[in-house]
Amino acid sequence: MRSPSDIQTLVNRREKNKSLEAPFYNSPEILDLDIKAIFGKHWIFVAVDPELPEPGDCVTVEVGNASILILRGDDMEVRAFHNVCRHRGARLIDERTTTIGNIVCRYHGWTYNEDGDLILAEHMGSGFDKSCHGLKTVHVRSIAGLIFICLAENAPADIDELARTMEPYIAPHDIANCKVAHSSELIEEGNWKLTMENNRECYHCEGNHPQLTVPLSEFGFGFSPDELDERRSSDVKKYLESVERDHQRWEACGLPSAEEEHLANVTGFRTMRLPLSWEGESHTLDTKVASKKLLGSFTDAKLGGLSFWTHPNSWHHFMSDHIVTFSVLPISANRTLVRTTWLVHKDAIEGEDYTLDNLTQVWTMTNLQDAMLVRLAQLGSEQPAYEPGPYSTFTEPHVEAFCDWYIKRLQDHFAADQAAIAAQ
Repeated sequence: MRSPSDIQTLVNRREKNKSLEAPFYNSPEILDLDIKAIFGKHWIFVAVDPELPEPGDCVTVEVGNASILILRGDDMEVRAFHNVCRHRGARLIDERTTTIGNIVCRYHGWTYNEDGDLILAEHMGSGFDKSCHGLKTVHVRSIAGLIFICLAENAPADIDELARTMEPYIAPHDIANCKVAHSSELIEEGNWKLTMENNRECYHCEGNHPQLTVPLSEFGFGFSPDELDERRSSDVKKYLESVERDHQRWEACGLPSAEEEHLANVTGFRTMRLPLSWEGESHTLDTKVASKKLLGSFTDAKLGGLSFWTHPNSWHHFMSDHIVTFSVLPISANRTLVRTTWLVHKDAIEGEDYTLDNLTQVWTMTNLQDAMLVRLAQLGSEQPAYEPGPYSTFTEPHVEAFCDWYIKRLQDHFAADQAAIAAQ
């Protein structure tokens, strides 16, 4: 058992530009702290608007031990509540997705409206005050169709900066007029931080992602300039030229494309529109669009891929024809849920405009390959020979940015606890 003081010592002695010490990846006590200090205090990505297309549609999300109910109201606004009846604590909605009218507890019939107000509680007597027993609310925010929640009493206010920056990037892809074509849930046998670290670099891509590196260039995620042979130097030159050329063209069309990096924010994020290889249209094996029905008002299929990363638990890819979103949620110290959702235009017809195999193949294979790598990293962290290793300053700066963000958030958490104790 690791005490809070033991964990704080580990946090404070973390060496920059190196991987974390082993307990951060395999200690149940640190996982409990992560749930409380990271997932319990920060904005986390959980769903997309097209999962809740109509009034009464709802999804449930498990964050640690907390089950959260996300509901589309009659006014088309999204609300979020703790999925717990205020009578004797029964879970209200047991399905991942469903459609309801009012929220009715199947145990004793307590009934809540879309605002979470208790409107029916039989046999409680004339003096019972229903207004004191509404559902406990959760902060929720839809940013251009991406749904974030925060379990804290006071949610970080810098979500506003993320929204101001990202809405112009995301809005042209028109998530509101998309539908869910496919979703998958993959349990990786590794700590959630290893899942996120793996996503934050492409050092491993050329040797492990033969499908992904067809449309996406590894050079978009960093390279060491003094180690390139003649062929790869030429490839880098062509890639950098395409970035400059395509960014000018896309910006002229009203599509923000330049890199925005705010990874040190409490609500950390980064975005950039990346050129795609060959036909340059989409994340497919032939690099052509997976869906003939383009998103929004797009008429040009060659719009690259807008990538968007958020701390602590998501990444997203927006193309001219489809969108792929990823949500990461810890299950235990060595198991992590990765939920992937593919969106296409709401009028696209499967079998005519797209096939699921072509739409999902690149990221389905990439997810499986990443799961294997995360498993190996987890197994390594549990070995007595493990010690923190150095990050490449060329290809792993965003891994360091994630780990640095994580450590600072834990330090903030410990400081807040100490301040609360001192104020007593």
